[in-house]
Amino acid sequence: MRRRTWLAVAFLILKVPATAQDTPPVFTAQGALQAAFAPWDDLEALACEAIAGARKQVLVQAYLLTSKKIVSALVDAHGRGADVRVLLDAEQLARVTPSMALVLNAAGIPIWLETKYQNAHNKIIIIDAGRSDAIVVTGSFNFTWAAQHKNAENMLIARNNLTLAARYALNWERHRQDAILYKP
Repeated sequence: MRRRTWLAVAFLILKVPATAQDTPPVFTAQGALQAAFAPWDDLEALACEAIAGARKQVLVQAYLLTSKKIVSALVDAHGRGADVRVLLDAEQLARVTPSMALVLNAAGIPIWLETKYQNAHNKIIIIDAGRSDAIVVTGSFNFTWAAQHKNAENMLIARNNLTLAARYALNWERHRQDAILYKP
């Protein structure tokens, strides 16, 4: 069964358009969707809860990552044996105190900095992309305390959609290939 799942993911990845000129695929709705909104819903806790369920891998793309709770959840996942990898916007990291990047780095979590774009504005967490119970967390929510407590934000959590998670994971890898390894 696992081999079939990985073959299906590989097939889906090969079918994903490689350039912006191609039409992005349309996916059949499957799994479960959860929509949440700050300041009323605790988006930070929802992100941490999703990360806590990671079994194999957590891929993060963040414009900003200063939330101590989310960083702690990532470090915990790494400590449980999950492959945790992080992409950050290089300019934003240069503008804020890099303490959370230093925490991740000290825990042995690799970080890459995106420098190719004016803004690497993604806010995505991809959990266990190769599994049928994969999770994609996305929305306007920056992974910061201020986004939870001072902003109007949204988060969409898509669960159990292998195809969607594979597409997000492929995009994450495409960005990682263009990024530079963080060295504090």
